[in-house]
Amino acid sequence: MSGFTDLTPLFDPRSVALVGASERAASVGGRTLSNILDHSDYRGALHLVNATRPEIRGLPCHRRVADLPEVPDLAVVAVPAAGVMEALRDCAALGVRICVILSSGFGETGEAGRAVEAEMAALARETGMRLYGPNCPGVTNINRRLGFTFSPAFKDDLRPGPIGLATQGGGLGRNLLQSMARGTGFALWCSTGNEVDLQVADFIHYMAGAPDVTVIGTILEGIKDGPRFLAAARAAAEAGKPVVALKVGRSAYGMRAAASHTASLTGSAEVNSAAFRQLGILEVDDVDELVDVASLLARARGRPHGGERIAVFGSSGGACALAADMVGQAGLVLAELASETTAALAAELSPFAALGNPVDTTTVTLTNPAVIETTLAAVANDPAVSLVMLPMPLDYGPVSLAVAERMVAAQARTPVPLVPVWMSERTGPAYHAFAEAGMVPMRSLRNAALAFRRFVDHGTRQPGLMPPGLGAGPAGGATRTLLEAEGKALLREAGLAVPEGVLARTAEEAGAAATRLGFPVAVKVASAAILHKSDIGGVALGLRDAAAAEAAFAAVTEAAARHHPDARIDGALVERMAAPGGAEMILSVSRDPVLGQVMTVGLGGLYVELLRDAARRLLPVDADEAGRMLRELRGFPLLAGARGAAPLDLGALAGAVAALSALVEARPGDFEEIEINPLRVGAEGGGAWVLDAVVTLREGETP
Repeated sequence: MSGFTDLTPLFDPRSVALVGASERAASVGGRTLSNILDHSDYRGALHLVNATRPEIRGLPCHRRVADLPEVPDLAVVAVPAAGVMEALRDCAALGVRICVILSSGFGETGEAGRAVEAEMAALARETGMRLYGPNCPGVTNINRRLGFTFSPAFKDDLRPGPIGLATQGGGLGRNLLQSMARGTGFALWCSTGNEVDLQVADFIHYMAGAPDVTVIGTILEGIKDGPRFLAAARAAAEAGKPVVALKVGRSAYGMRAAASHTASLTGSAEVNSAAFRQLGILEVDDVDELVDVASLLARARGRPHGGERIAVFGSSGGACALAADMVGQAGLVLAELASETTAALAAELSPFAALGNPVDTTTVTLTNPAVIETTLAAVANDPAVSLVMLPMPLDYGPVSLAVAERMVAAQARTPVPLVPVWMSERTGPAYHAFAEAGMVPMRSLRNAALAFRRFVDHGTRQPGLMPPGLGAGPAGGATRTLLEAEGKALLREAGLAVPEGVLARTAEEAGAAATRLGFPVAVKVASAAILHKSDIGGVALGLRDAAAAEAAFAAVTEAAARHHPDARIDGALVERMAAPGGAEMILSVSRDPVLGQVMTVGLGGLYVELLRDAARRLLPVDADEAGRMLRELRGFPLLAGARGAAPLDLGALAGAVAALSALVEARPGDFEEIEINPLRVGAEGGGAWVLDAVVTLREGETP
């Protein structure tokens, strides 16, 4: 995809320069050198740069990058902040393709540091040399056992696997890696630091094309370049690789903390979540959930289809019942076992065992643990079963180990993921047997049910139009709000249904317009400075003769002048009233500075104000996607005709959403916001009518 650089030299370089190599073991340069020489399986050329030492650990040192005998694929910069720019300029002059900047002391420290970062970014733009960092822990390619990093934990976190990680923040990223202790395997990890050039998006894009990555996990504090992130997520979706994301900064507290940590734009939590859903990204709420969901996706063979059924298998009746309860509370479905399966269970288990689903083996784990393997395999291979939950409430030492070993053997006999749920605080040999087998025991029944729910939901997502980030860009500049009549004329031209109306300058014009339009009519004060007209008495409804319309003109303009004495008043809009009945909706497009234009649709009035019942999408949105948005609303049954009520004109409503999207798609940089509130949706065949609209343009644009 255009705009992305091939990052292979970063993750599998043929030659590396370590700028700032040191013989001091505790220094950044010393630890990085130790990780390369002592703990990595790196077989390429390694060039050391140190201005004061002729050699370190038997390897010759060069005083400057310019003195290197070849152009390395990768330069790892580990000098103090004051010397970083000189090192980067030398690398650029030599022709180095990618630099990793381990050094800290830049944008995270204040204005002076941000100024140096601006120099770095300019150097990258001018020369084409890509920069990773600064203030990052470096490169960790676990599948190839390469660590161009100063982390003292590199040597301990080396379980290979199919999950790629791209995180903002080294601590949480390393925390994810250390879930290796329960069997999670990772391909590689990038923690992006201050993102002066390369961003999380670049690494997601690389992983989308990496053959040894099948699942991508990411922790985001902010997204600096929305369209770039969207393009990377599209690449992952097109490659069939699920992305599991934890977004930090979904509360006011978290947004402030994330901003202070990375100086990234955090964006609106609702907009971020909407974008994730649209792109097929699975959003999770915590680090342990990210591990659970990513591991389950990595273990499963093929994409879930959305109709998965669950089996529960264990030896504790209480734990099995609680597991079944969690399955039900998560909205999942227990599988109905085939008669052949229950017959196989009956042949091997005691008469006291529960042979339905959940399967409770009772005391066989104590008396004959070998039976566990065959009976568990029979359950897992039942045609109705997609996932098996194994509640393990106790650690019985050697007994539990024998059971775990049989469960591991059963996993070898089925492609269906067997998921141990280790409920005990003791993590003895049995727990570690599951981990060594890569079965990734989860730590609570609630977490397991939630991970199963995320897994199943991933199979139900229907791909829609992929958003490109229309209208994304930094906020700023003046805006101009159109008169209601101007805004409605724009919407009418775009294909939305707008009641016929006339802008009247005098009371007499209002009466004549009302007569011409036909009664009843509404009269609303016309002023671009007054958005909430009804709040100040600026709206009169249900007027049935010319005299009433003239009186209403006088009343609404006088009320506006009284409440807003400095506002320009252009008269009043006289409009034929829409037919009564139906439902009032809110429909809007607003510009998120990071991710672009966002469509919002919801039930109007209290539903959106108090219940926040709204669905969102990044543009574009067609009629099919609009229909999916409507079905996300908690109030959708009211629209579809709950309890015998007549259904509303959902086709017209979806058409209005699509028409508004098309209007903004054609001019994404022109519109700051369009809000239609209310949009009156009638019964089937009654259409969807724009009753009130506020259109705000960016300054300089014309209707």
